[in-house]
Amino acid sequence: MSTFTIPPKGPLLTRGGWSAWLAAVIVLCALVPVLNLVVPADSVFHMSDYAVALVAKIMCYAICALAMDLIWGYTGILSLGHGLFFALGGYAMGMYLMRQIGLDGNYKSNLPDFMVFLDWKTLPWHWTLSDSFVATLLLVVAVPGLVAFVFGYFAFRSRIKGVYFSIITQAMTFAAMLLFFRNETGFGGNNGFTDFKRILNIPIATPSMRMTLFVLTASTLLAFLLLARWLVGSKFGRVLQAVRDAETRVMFSGYNPIGFKLTIWTISAMMCGVAGALYVPQVGIINPSEMSPANSIEIAIWAAVGGRATLIGPIVGAFIVNGAKSWLTVAYPEFWLYFLGALFIGVTLFLPDGVVGLVKKLKAKGGAK
Repeated sequence: MSTFTIPPKGPLLTRGGWSAWLAAVIVLCALVPVLNLVVPADSVFHMSDYAVALVAKIMCYAICALAMDLIWGYTGILSLGHGLFFALGGYAMGMYLMRQIGLDGNYKSNLPDFMVFLDWKTLPWHWTLSDSFVATLLLVVAVPGLVAFVFGYFAFRSRIKGVYFSIITQAMTFAAMLLFFRNETGFGGNNGFTDFKRILNIPIATPSMRMTLFVLTASTLLAFLLLARWLVGSKFGRVLQAVRDAETRVMFSGYNPIGFKLTIWTISAMMCGVAGALYVPQVGIINPSEMSPANSIEIAIWAAVGGRATLIGPIVGAFIVNGAKSWLTVAYPEFWLYFLGALFIGVTLFLPDGVVGLVKKLKAKGGAK
């Protein structure tokens, strides 16, 4: 019987990789705050509040794309339900932000406005820990992680894979969206949560808080990039890649794929939960539309456009697609969905390795000359 040999482990990052990572830290965590807060608004070097908010939002999306790459690019599991985990993290943070409004709401009540409007007298049981920031941080990762673990446990033990797994994840997020649309669930129904005032009793709309959230988002993205690189370079990650390429051989070699797939699936969901929690205070709203199956499909498109199994590729893809979306939805709103569909089809047919894969091929050809 043939045995499976795990390829040797490489460095976390090359010298060039560390240089690029440190450059990103300097630009996002030092240069951008200076350009936005210090440089005068009439200067050509000034970075507007709109640009800061846009980049921050895309960085949250990039975290989701990176999480998708871990399970699709490196494990071969295509999820069409990661928007659910993103929204669950967002709702956990949104509940805390709603409690922070306090008596500043329209009805001057300790209850959120939508509960007063619906004539609720007390908070539902699942809002019990919503006034604690520490508990909220735990729930941001625990709730998506628990949902992913329970779902993945039964799905992977049943050996559901391929297109069937993708369809089930899409059905899961669609069912959750319908549930959160209902007013009696206590999540704001169709309108969700909005009109946030403070975070940690600090006004959320101030320039300093906006930039703090921006730097925190950038730091989280870069930290997750290192974490993902460490995971895929470890023995654990190399087994994941073996599961992707030849799961049956991995089983015959003495490894149980279920535990590996369940672990990376849960980690990926937690990453999306963190992205959702960072997204909500910066965008200012969270509602069930974030669970739309179309949003989950877009996450897969970001990974495909940038290049699967590259880690940096999905981040690039998230910036390319959402940058184009930001421009096209203003300039040519009626053509945006056509552009998105054409982009995905074109990448699938002509750029199976994505933008990063194309760049690598061009570099290889240039070096061969």
